[in-house]
Amino acid sequence: MTNYKDLGLVNSRELFAKALHGGYAIPAFNFNNMEQMQAIVQACVETKSPVILQVSAGARKYANQTLLRYMAQGAVEYAKELGVNVPIVLHLDHGDSFELCRSCIEYGFSSVMIDGSSHTYSQNVELTAKVVEYAHQYGVSVEGELGVLAGVEDDVIAEQHTYTQPSEVEDFVAKTGVDSLAISIGTSHGANKFKPEQCTLNAEGILVPPPLRFDILEEIEKRLPDFPIVLHGASSVPQDQVAIINKYGGALKDAIGIPEEQLRRAAKSAVCKINIDSDGRIAMTAAVREILATKPAEFDPRKYLGPARDNLKALYMHKIINVLGSANRI
Repeated sequence: MTNYKDLGLVNSRELFAKALHGGYAIPAFNFNNMEQMQAIVQACVETKSPVILQVSAGARKYANQTLLRYMAQGAVEYAKELGVNVPIVLHLDHGDSFELCRSCIEYGFSSVMIDGSSHTYSQNVELTAKVVEYAHQYGVSVEGELGVLAGVEDDVIAEQHTYTQPSEVEDFVAKTGVDSLAISIGTSHGANKFKPEQCTLNAEGILVPPPLRFDILEEIEKRLPDFPIVLHGASSVPQDQVAIINKYGGALKDAIGIPEEQLRRAAKSAVCKINIDSDGRIAMTAAVREILATKPAEFDPRKYLGPARDNLKALYMHKIINVLGSANRI
């Protein structure tokens, strides 16, 4: 067994405590490969932001569990090499079983999410409490979930969302002992978060999705004062990047995300972790498509993955500074 401390990682508890009282959110960026990890570390070093490196079950299968452990350790050392000791959490995103969470903990993860939202309430409580009991023995923080987000993200698929019921949150947290709670207030997974008919046109002719349910968030804050809340499915789907993808042969039709001003408002509340995955995929894909389309003779992966990494880094710096507010918080 590898303890996360031996890799130089931290759990999320102290980071969340600071974020709660500082009015910002910790970026939770998903990664699968070296270029994504480089972009994340470079962006966080240059902005002096703490970060949560997120790995889904699918990413773990893709990258290999042993390689991921050393990539996380490498991220810590890379940040130091660049001159900033960035606090880094290695987090399992949407763990769906006790066995998966236990395996991640044994491989050096400092935080895990157990997503029991597809089960009945009582089954969710039972499963989450079991993971918490095991994880806390090793100082690993645990994120639970109440409510269901629509959309598709790796193996997580739901056709429609179910808003979190504020009446359940106190009982859930008390019975499970989770360190943070993911809630459903209108965000969703993937690049196509809303159908065009759900949106309205603003003065600039841009489709604007329905607003997040801040009334639900505020009620949860009242019931769970000073408790860390998490937003999943919070990519904004930058339309300039979508346009590049489509210009160079892509087919991202009706890709609509969460407006960044709504995420900034959420980050000033009890929401202290915001997950961003699809935006990163879009930024990398836009750069790769443009290079391959404009330089058809290019076959060196470094010549298209390098620009993809740089585009991703620029996106993450923007999110950290202008959306999450986590710059200069280490």
